[in-house]
Amino acid sequence: MEWSIQEIARRAGTTSRTLRHYGDVGLLVPSRTGANGYRYYDQEALVRLQRILLLRELGLSLPAIKDVLEGQRDTATALRAHLRLLERERERIGRQIASVRTTLHRTEQGEELMAEEVLDGFDHTAYEQEVTERWGREAYARGDRWWRGLGEAERAAFQGEHDALARAYGEARAAGLEAGDDAVQDLARRHCAWLSVTTEVTRAYVTGLAEMYVADPRFGRNYDRYGDGTAVFVRDALTIYARHRLSD
Repeated sequence: MEWSIQEIARRAGTTSRTLRHYGDVGLLVPSRTGANGYRYYDQEALVRLQRILLLRELGLSLPAIKDVLEGQRDTATALRAHLRLLERERERIGRQIASVRTTLHRTEQGEELMAEEVLDGFDHTAYEQEVTERWGREAYARGDRWWRGLGEAERAAFQGEHDALARAYGEARAAGLEAGDDAVQDLARRHCAWLSVTTEVTRAYVTGLAEMYVADPRFGRNYDRYGDGTAVFVRDALTIYARHRLSD
């Protein structure tokens, strides 16, 4: 069974132009092209498109998606991994929805708010195990103590600085600057200064974190929302900065 490019675009909520672009960059090659020039897609292509759309939802750029798909030849295994990610995200969003509903109800009824209910689903300790495994228990504990000691305005300011950096990286990449250009390296310097508030910034730490920005879609999408390829651009800029400016 196969579907025309128009049918696939309509069902996927996208455009024929987007699907043709996916084909042009080698991401989604049609199963055949008709005599009339129309592109057609079979079931294998349909499954591949589903995986592409899932990865796009996670914030990956098209080059990153291509790398992921080429590295995952076992479709069933890849789909199971996608499913686990989606289920975790569904659980998190479900908790946030319930939290907001509870807050709304208690506010309307004039009832006392419970912190554990209001903040359920917004827990900043979600990455505790990963941070501990990568950089040690003390690294997590130090950052956790610092975060808990901040006021609401201080937390917003800290997060706002990161958002400003991510946006500036995106603008620099869009302007055609290279990761090693002075202006971009100044962004990397600011980025490392931002990181140094919570941890000791070493060459190994920064290069490892930079790689994670690309490898883990949860982090990469914070940058790629300012343009596809921004996470890779940030990784390259930080890697260059770390190699020339930082020590282990």
